[in-house]
Amino acid sequence: MKKLTILAISAAASFALLPASASAQSTMAYPEKCKSQGMDTSKMDMPSDGMPMGEMTDYQKASMEGMKDMRMNMMQGMMKKDADLSFVCGMIAHHMGAISMSEVELKYGDNDEAKQMARKVIEAQKKEIEEMSRWVDKEAK
Repeated sequence: MKKLTILAISAAASFALLPASASAQSTMAYPEKCKSQGMDTSKMDMPSDGMPMGEMTDYQKASMEGMKDMRMNMMQGMMKKDADLSFVCGMIAHHMGAISMSEVELKYGDNDEAKQMARKVIEAQKKEIEEMSRWVDKEAK
């Protein structure tokens, strides 16, 4: 379990070195209605567990950047007072994080089966984000 957790964190950390055009956050916009007004996001940096960024691999840096983006968006979404909107906004951010992790796998991974899983995650999560974003646009007050 510990190894799986470390792998998941490492996967998310490797997102940092992807070009902006490759990230889920740049290709799919986090809905404005999911953001909380006046929220100070400058203090939301995710610690690197004491590991200096210079000692991280490119993969780890890219994963950590993706986790930071996901965390910021999830926190904004979860601060909505409407429970339904909060859930959907939090899930959109969560799915964007899954896409980011998958993009990192496609860039840095070597295993064909893992890359195929990453492609499936990207396809499925993009569809769900589109569906949830339509709901936010329609239902959000």
